[in-house]
Amino acid sequence: MTIDRARIALNPIQWINIKERPDDPSSADLWLFADPAFRSEYPGVLGKVRGGGFDAVMMQVLDTQTLQDYERMVRAADLRLAPGYCQVGLPEEHGVTLASGSAEWVRWFDGVRRAAEESNYFGVGTVFLAPEMTWDGAARTLTRSAVGADFDQDRLDRVVEVLAEAALILTAEGVRPGLHNHVGTWVETEYEIDYVLDQVDDGLLGASFDLGHLAWAGIDPVGMLARHRDRIVDLHLKDLDLAIAAESRAHPTDYRSTVDRGLFREPGLGDLDLDASLAALPEDFGGWIIIEVDRASMDPDESVHVSRRWVERAFSA
Repeated sequence: MTIDRARIALNPIQWINIKERPDDPSSADLWLFADPAFRSEYPGVLGKVRGGGFDAVMMQVLDTQTLQDYERMVRAADLRLAPGYCQVGLPEEHGVTLASGSAEWVRWFDGVRRAAEESNYFGVGTVFLAPEMTWDGAARTLTRSAVGADFDQDRLDRVVEVLAEAALILTAEGVRPGLHNHVGTWVETEYEIDYVLDQVDDGLLGASFDLGHLAWAGIDPVGMLARHRDRIVDLHLKDLDLAIAAESRAHPTDYRSTVDRGLFREPGLGDLDLDASLAALPEDFGGWIIIEVDRASMDPDESVHVSRRWVERAFSA
């Protein structure tokens, strides 16, 4: 198959998910999208995306800016926009119990409506839909990542209910959601991914997998893509050190420690067979492929160029 290179974008996460002191793996993690001060740095980051050879970037409107402000910023960087990311949590994990159909239940999905609004404003027809990643007492992030820790079928059914409601809202607004798997969420394992997709109709929810997070959880990305090939919407593509991933499962480890050991790699520098994954996509695949390096293995300014050189090799046709 031939991938449309106009549908390849970069998530600028290598500048966003950083250590407080890059030379010290034990220093605090920083997530700059959550820092209001990042607004002044954002144009420079988008400029580096463009300077690194990418002409499309994953949509990420800051909570502290308007759609119009973000539009001006993206236009100034001469970038196009690829699908964004929408996450939704369980009310119970935020200390509230909401009855389906209640006013409070309806308001629980205001962030989903914002994601639909953003997508439609910028003419982006799809979105990655994921369960919320939690850091407050959750084993899947704090102690045992990528092994399906604390599995509970009743909770998974509640996750299905919440994701289905979010997907219904997005679909009603003309935005096609794809289920996005992520280590550290309640949709982490092969069973959990398959279960959600089996329970929610294809007309509401497609599949927008993260290849690296599949592999981190011990799932064969090629097999998963082949099994759900008829509902693939978009992809996040990243590379991994599979030895670190396997070790983190054999001796269950927390999310941050595993990442700090150098789990993530620029595409082509890890062990994933990315070519085989791309070959498993359906012949008529027309979705987005978003390159992600969740934590750069080098200076972020170099990481973008390494990532782009891999794109040039992998999509040379």
